[in-house]
Amino acid sequence: MSTATVEATGAHPQFPKMFEPLQVAHVTLRNRILMGSMHTGLEEPGMFSTLDEMAAFYGERARGECGLIVSGGISPNAAGVGFVGASKMSTKNESAHHKVITDAVHDNGGLIAMQILHTGRYGYHWWTVSASAIKAPIGWSIPKALTSKEVYTTIDDFAKCALLAKEAGYDGVEVMGSEGYFINQFLVQRTNHRTDEWGGSYTNRMRLPVEIVKAARAAVGPDFVIIFRLSMLDLVEGGSSWEEVVELATELEAAGVSVLNTGIGWHEARVPTIATSVPRGGFTWVTKKMKEHVSIPLCTTNRVNMPGTAEDVLQSGSADLISMARPFLADPDLVKKAREGRVDEINTCIGCNQACLDHIFVAKRASCLVNPRACYETTLQISPVATEHAEKIAVVGAGPAGLSAATTAAERGHHVTLFDKAGEIGGQFNMAKVIPGKEEFQETIRYFGKRLELTGVDVRLNTEVRVSDLGDFDSVVVATGVVPRILKNLQTTGSTQVVSYIDILKGKVKAGNRVCIVGAGGIGFDVAEYLTHVGPVGGKIVNKDAVDHEQVSAFLKDWNIDTDISAGGLLPKDPVDAVAADAPARRHVTLLQRKKGRLGKGLGKTTGWIHRANIKKHGVAQRSGVKYVEVTDEGLVVEEDGKRETIPCDTVVLCAGQVRYRDIYEPLKDAKRKVFSIGGALQAGELDAKRAIDQGTRLAALIENAKARQVFTQPQGSVTKSMMDFATRMKGGSPS
Repeated sequence: MSTATVEATGAHPQFPKMFEPLQVAHVTLRNRILMGSMHTGLEEPGMFSTLDEMAAFYGERARGECGLIVSGGISPNAAGVGFVGASKMSTKNESAHHKVITDAVHDNGGLIAMQILHTGRYGYHWWTVSASAIKAPIGWSIPKALTSKEVYTTIDDFAKCALLAKEAGYDGVEVMGSEGYFINQFLVQRTNHRTDEWGGSYTNRMRLPVEIVKAARAAVGPDFVIIFRLSMLDLVEGGSSWEEVVELATELEAAGVSVLNTGIGWHEARVPTIATSVPRGGFTWVTKKMKEHVSIPLCTTNRVNMPGTAEDVLQSGSADLISMARPFLADPDLVKKAREGRVDEINTCIGCNQACLDHIFVAKRASCLVNPRACYETTLQISPVATEHAEKIAVVGAGPAGLSAATTAAERGHHVTLFDKAGEIGGQFNMAKVIPGKEEFQETIRYFGKRLELTGVDVRLNTEVRVSDLGDFDSVVVATGVVPRILKNLQTTGSTQVVSYIDILKGKVKAGNRVCIVGAGGIGFDVAEYLTHVGPVGGKIVNKDAVDHEQVSAFLKDWNIDTDISAGGLLPKDPVDAVAADAPARRHVTLLQRKKGRLGKGLGKTTGWIHRANIKKHGVAQRSGVKYVEVTDEGLVVEEDGKRETIPCDTVVLCAGQVRYRDIYEPLKDAKRKVFSIGGALQAGELDAKRAIDQGTRLAALIENAKARQVFTQPQGSVTKSMMDFATRMKGGSPS
């Protein structure tokens, strides 16, 4: 891209390739960033949302200058819906409802494609269909194997859905052919045991996607974008080989596809693909392998969350487009900020899954841990406060809750002073960022640091606040967090050191070679991963503006990913306790909990299995149903089923929960001051940054209002009546 072109488009010189226009079918994309499809719950008006809420969500992302938006998945027929009552587009009436969505995007200068998603055996209902009657490991029911005639009818449904999308004002469609959904289920022998023209040879198995694209192209004509989400790396046994993927890609191009979007991993795959532990750009090498085989634009995806990484991928020739999905939950203005050279103002997606995927999988509307406004644009509004109502506000505690409250209140026009006894902002995030795989958390600290500066918050660190210091403030927000719970009944009679997780993660104490971790919640798992990690730790993202190929290679090796992509793209697994001869000596760590049953039950719905797999790979011993008796010279004495034993260890790390710390709250309340507590200071337990940031933001949005006292009665993601109705319908029902 020439300098003149950069100046003409207003693109920041740091990102010339990212802001190079791209012709796709009949439209010109203003930049190379595609907002990838993600299900948020907004796709089900009347159940989780209204059409106006969905329009506001997509309209805000269009206003943020995304090149092309792809909507959440919409089924082409009743059999393909994800759950009872989920959206489909098979009638003109259903199509007409979407006009408010496409108008909102176009009115804000954007383009939008609708994803056509048939879930197949992944559907959460009792009338699922697939290539063969094989139940999914994560599914509810054994699907009905479609007859040949029904396959042809389904192809027609896809084509009709594409045409209806065009009539609704969409600029294109994306045919979902990856992640283990319906089309994937026809492609591989793992799920296709057919013997007719849709099964057997690969030529037969790939017929379905090719015929869908041909039918859709015939229905919509040449002036319409058709994206195909192609599963290039299945990450399941019995998946497609690279030769098969290439053969399908070339056939899809010939059939009329405008863009090939990269799909990575089936939902049932046991390899991380989008979690924060995946290195930035960790799968862009897959897309690059395809470049020599097709001439249409290729889009890469998965864990590209910042403009610097996107530019590096584009400059390397790995792809023509970059798909970012969840980064647009975190910051709808991501692209605009990059174009204007305001990268340090971007609210970065940290890949935690806690408010997006974890919500969807338990029937809640999605949002974002670092941006509670995501999917709540019409109800969580950050409006300027009237000058006469502006308050002088003290926020005590500069952790996630305090930072969100302080910056949001200041953004609205309040006069905010932020106090913290520590010498840096971030609170518990400063410990989270040193956990291997959670380095992204430092980006949130960076974002809030810049936001404090921009909103003019008076920041006073290294300051221990007393009640007497707060007399001049109209409102006080107590966000002082938590302190570790002390196990009062645990006797310590020996020389074995007993320390808190804070001492370990802040580097105050170095653990010995034999460690017992008391408490197997999220913090216990984090400490186990921290203590068994081989290599440097400390919260640094190496070359964060580029793909770190050394880091990617280590990740691929750790998860047995075959870069030659034999069937499924997985290598044989190494034994759990196989350690290379030159590997450093490994700590012996035992993770314990009082409750009986599997450790880590309370971990994230979509990421817990990753943490459990990691500590297993690192040889961490796991014990449940134990009572902690005492710590002696020999180690930790526990009792299980009435029998005592000593677990040899040099260090005992206490991760047995927290209690809220808010010494100044009660005196202020007793003095009839206007005081609030948020985050851990309001409710202790497992550290919950999602709740903390949400509460801080919601309180600050109306702190001058009398309704602020009820700010937490309906927090983000809470179960509404419509969601309760949905949960009831999930237990049965029939297609509509």
